[in-house]
Amino acid sequence: MSTETDSTELAAFIGAWEGPYGGVPPWDAIRPEFFDDAFDLAIAESEAEIEAIANNSEPPSFDNTIVALERAGKTLQRVAAMFGVHAGNLNVGPIPDLQRSVWPKLAAYQDRVTQHEGLFARIAHVYEQASASEGGGSGGADLDDDQQRLLDDRYTDFVRRGAKLSAADKERLSAVNQELATVYTDFGQNVLHDENEIVTWVDDESRLDGLPATFVDSLASAAADRGRPGSWAVLNTRSSMDPVLRYATDRGLREEVWRTYYSRGDHDGEHNNKPLISRILKLRAERAALLGYETHAHWRLEVAMAKTPETAMDLMMTVWDKARAQAEAEVADMERLAGMNIEPWDHRFYAEQVRKDRYDLDFNDVKPYLQLQNLVDAMLWCAGELYGLQFDQVDDVPAFHPDVTVYRVTGADGGLVGLWYLDPYAREGKRSGAWMTSYRVQENIDGPVSTLVSNNSNFIKAAEGGSPEGAVPVLVAWDDAVTLFHEFGHALHGLLSDVRYPGQSGTAVARDYVEFPSQLNEHWLMTDEVLQRFCLHHETGEPIPPELVDRIKRAETFNQGFDTVEYLSAAIVDMQLHLAGDADIDPEAFERDALAELDMPPQIVMRHRMPHFAHVFSGDGYSAGYYSYLWSDALTADAAEAFTEAGGFFDAEVADRLRSSVLSVGDTVDPAEGFRAFRGRDVDTDALLRKRGLANASGGRG
Repeated sequence: MSTETDSTELAAFIGAWEGPYGGVPPWDAIRPEFFDDAFDLAIAESEAEIEAIANNSEPPSFDNTIVALERAGKTLQRVAAMFGVHAGNLNVGPIPDLQRSVWPKLAAYQDRVTQHEGLFARIAHVYEQASASEGGGSGGADLDDDQQRLLDDRYTDFVRRGAKLSAADKERLSAVNQELATVYTDFGQNVLHDENEIVTWVDDESRLDGLPATFVDSLASAAADRGRPGSWAVLNTRSSMDPVLRYATDRGLREEVWRTYYSRGDHDGEHNNKPLISRILKLRAERAALLGYETHAHWRLEVAMAKTPETAMDLMMTVWDKARAQAEAEVADMERLAGMNIEPWDHRFYAEQVRKDRYDLDFNDVKPYLQLQNLVDAMLWCAGELYGLQFDQVDDVPAFHPDVTVYRVTGADGGLVGLWYLDPYAREGKRSGAWMTSYRVQENIDGPVSTLVSNNSNFIKAAEGGSPEGAVPVLVAWDDAVTLFHEFGHALHGLLSDVRYPGQSGTAVARDYVEFPSQLNEHWLMTDEVLQRFCLHHETGEPIPPELVDRIKRAETFNQGFDTVEYLSAAIVDMQLHLAGDADIDPEAFERDALAELDMPPQIVMRHRMPHFAHVFSGDGYSAGYYSYLWSDALTADAAEAFTEAGGFFDAEVADRLRSSVLSVGDTVDPAEGFRAFRGRDVDTDALLRKRGLANASGGRG
């Protein structure tokens, strides 16, 4: 560092988190320019810890090897957590360039750990001794179930990441992983550029006819923030795009907004993501081959609930034919009403017209009852009723942005559970969508460690108004309210964790299981208790009328053909891409041909077209794994029926079983066993078709 002051600040930056609640991130003291040096120091510290484990003179044991690994790298975990928040929520200034430096550096470090011959030898020794003991041999450790699972997972993870490869193959594998880290960053930055920089400008207010007044006001505020008062700015995000496509009567505006949104990352020039997709697929295929797998999909699914790509594809195709048939029937209804052939930018608009015609339901009539703060209060109240959690807003810890609110979370016994950070609003440098983040996971190796989690959304701030608080309430769309409850389900999964080892904590479960608790949590929005207590009109304070609730419930499976096809087409194409091995892939042609083979309805596009499919191409997380939402929803639908069979979603016995069998156990048990303990049997996948209203839909091609 350049000065003694900088060195002192850097040391404080990477030091243990101090303050209340077991220590908190020092958001108010972070200087982004320190991140590069902070990672260097944290990686060096972690590598020293790894060397100490690998060179321990004592014989390898579960405690001095596996548990020691669980204790190692705390400084690096803290630095990575803080940088991850900047990358996702505050991606401005030096952060984009830092990502291109930091992520490859971190990938190289992770490879050095998993490829460390001395470390793996110790892990393998402990694993073999435990296996000998399990098989009736002698000399193995007497491990608890969670310890045995942790040991099995660590050994398997090291093997899957190249621990047994030759020196030359290890070197090549590390080069591949570092290049992937760079290309992932470039992909995500290109999408973020198009979301931040490309705006649909409207200068004639009549073009906004049909849009809710509060939404029009938010577009005006967005334009003023961008230096064009008197105009309206439709931002290139789902939360801005969706209302325009649903309600704007100006068909030309709908088409313009649709084309802008669905072409993110799909432009010639420096922000074109298609060449990056081709390169990512090649690198993933090479990595899979190095590791001894047929394809990247086979490598990814080996440790998932599905186990094989074929199993995942079977579920998807079983649902696909029924969903496509339903979607085509829905389009026919729309075209009869419209009196013309509809295009993709017409689908949402005419779906709303059919909904009004068939169910007398206009979600614009619902939105005045969906105040953001009331919905937040509703989620917290449900968590109290179901799991005994208490949320209290605090102001004694720093936050990373003024928009962020922090809550202390305590359990039924009054003991500290952790902190929950809520970051609800869109801003420059924040990626689109909604997600949950863990800053620190729950563990109990050397005593209880509380968890720190956040929920992050992209709601549009309301325009300044004349209310006593200085602004009108933020009103959200029904789908966005569902997403809010969904992401809070992930937060609950982290907060309710009660395990010993951090590697098994909270959401550290199979990818196709992690969405189960979050999708299940969506169901509480539709309960009478929430609707009557928290869905209050923002002007009158009156609860949502029962007859309006009845119309919502009657229309619950409306447009499920569209919703399922929009999602499932993306999931199927994701899997097909990663089953193609090392083929030369032109993303545009592959997407077109794959959808044609599926008989994709031309009025619908994939929820995430390939050039902006960040789930799949900005990291490994959901690659060959976007099917996970459907797999988890099969569990969700069956679990929801457990509550309805018991008389309602606030049944204490079922909620307690959900907590003890699913939410608290993390990865200490096999997911199938956890679900079986909750439900008393294996999953009934027919519940998925019942939930989506597809049980009686016709299938087949033609």
